[in-house]
Amino acid sequence: MKKNYLAALFICSALGLSAQEVLWQKDIKSSTQDFLSQVTTTIDQQYLITGSSIQADKLQQGNKQNNGYDFHVIKLNQQGEQAWEKYFSGQNHDYLSATVTTQDGGFLLTGTTYSGKGLDKKDDSRGGSDVWLIRINEFGDELWQKTLGGSSDEEARAVIQTTDLGFIVAGNVQNSPKGYGSKDVWITRLDKNGKELSQLILGGRGLDEVEKMIPTKDGGALLGVYSRSSAVPTQSNPIQDNKNTSDTRQLTAVHKQSENFGEGDYWIIKLDKTGKVEWEKNLGGKGDDHIRTLSLTSNGYLIGGESRSERSGNKTVGVEEGTDLWLVSLNERGDEQWQKSYTFGNRDLLMGMNAIQSQDVTKGILLGGYTQAEGRIEKDDETFWMLYLDGNGNEQWRKHVKGESRKREERLSDLRLNRDGSIILAGTSAEELGKENWKIVKLGDRQVNDLIEKYDIKIYPNPVSDYAYVEIGFDFKDADILLYDMSGRQLQNLKTRNRVTKINTQALVQGAYLVTIKTDNNKTANAKLIKK
Repeated sequence: MKKNYLAALFICSALGLSAQEVLWQKDIKSSTQDFLSQVTTTIDQQYLITGSSIQADKLQQGNKQNNGYDFHVIKLNQQGEQAWEKYFSGQNHDYLSATVTTQDGGFLLTGTTYSGKGLDKKDDSRGGSDVWLIRINEFGDELWQKTLGGSSDEEARAVIQTTDLGFIVAGNVQNSPKGYGSKDVWITRLDKNGKELSQLILGGRGLDEVEKMIPTKDGGALLGVYSRSSAVPTQSNPIQDNKNTSDTRQLTAVHKQSENFGEGDYWIIKLDKTGKVEWEKNLGGKGDDHIRTLSLTSNGYLIGGESRSERSGNKTVGVEEGTDLWLVSLNERGDEQWQKSYTFGNRDLLMGMNAIQSQDVTKGILLGGYTQAEGRIEKDDETFWMLYLDGNGNEQWRKHVKGESRKREERLSDLRLNRDGSIILAGTSAEELGKENWKIVKLGDRQVNDLIEKYDIKIYPNPVSDYAYVEIGFDFKDADILLYDMSGRQLQNLKTRNRVTKINTQALVQGAYLVTIKTDNNKTANAKLIKK
């Protein structure tokens, strides 16, 4: 892939221009078909761009050629410059679906593999498609990998890290003998080293597909599932346990209890910190409603996706044109607080959502997506868009994001709101099918920035053991980070141009230290660091 920087970008708004600044844009060019799945903000405010690509120069090992999709990972620094690029390849198709930043600053890559043992893949196929996990450090070096699955076809869709530093992987299994329908939800809990602890199958009589999973404040998880299935009678398939004495994993199957309202519904499942189902809820009308994304709020959850349903079922808002965005706010018990719909015309797809919180109050909601043409093509179809709402879901502004690199089809894959109020948009840009460039844009928005809680300096984790991150909250070009002991002796002096900088505290003895920031524009800040 060739890299190219583009300086000029235009922000168009249906409600007028706002004070928005393009901080940088990067196009990652390709001559083959590429899928961008996610942008992940790292603990030190860098960016991991992940997806699946066919490498133009095929990877060779002996006489065997890799001729399929590979996991493709690119890390950008805070200025949008490429830090490194990695491929992880099997001998068949391997699709990278989801990534999570780990507490130690690395990542867990999660995807679906059709490959057996060979090239970068170290485990044999379990049968059909499997889940492939690769844990890497902050430099992209592999720490361990794991293949999960059985004789059925499994696929990975989402991953989170738990409070005990383990992981939950969520995906689907097709036609499982321990399941309920043609496709069920499949959840695996692992410890921090990749050892499987338990498995859970959830489903109804039909098709259920995981779209999103987020960690909850109580240490559990919230699952967003696109459901085209009916409830299962209680007596038809009680909870089952895996009786394989050579396998210490517990496999539990739990049937769907809530009925669908229409063709396809949002199915929301809350898991507690032990992985048990706490509650479930169906949301939908008589038509097709497709969940896409979830977000935490100050007192519950936001559920977002697309809807073709008129007012029916438990949907109280209609459809204006084509496929509209449908947003539902739930409290922590799953009770509805409000629901709203929004439209850009044609088929609107919601790909990312972030709630802005400050002092336990949801102050705003940022949505990102694109509009796919259905029949006629409008001016801003196939273009990244952003929609900004207040904390109650009332629209404040909407914008389309274009650029000199504008291609015929531009489809947003993910959106992230950073702690400093900046916004990352990541998606594909293609002039023709099979040549999907990756397009990454970082924006600063004054209105969003004004809602972010301000600070001069943050240190985390604090207390610290081996490494700490120093975050500078004000604007600067160059800064010195100075570390002093309590006698005033200077121990470290690091120069930085990054908002977040990693410092090594391994050599420090237990006790208190002072971190001082001095910038090129004569700003200073101090904070105490505790070495445990």
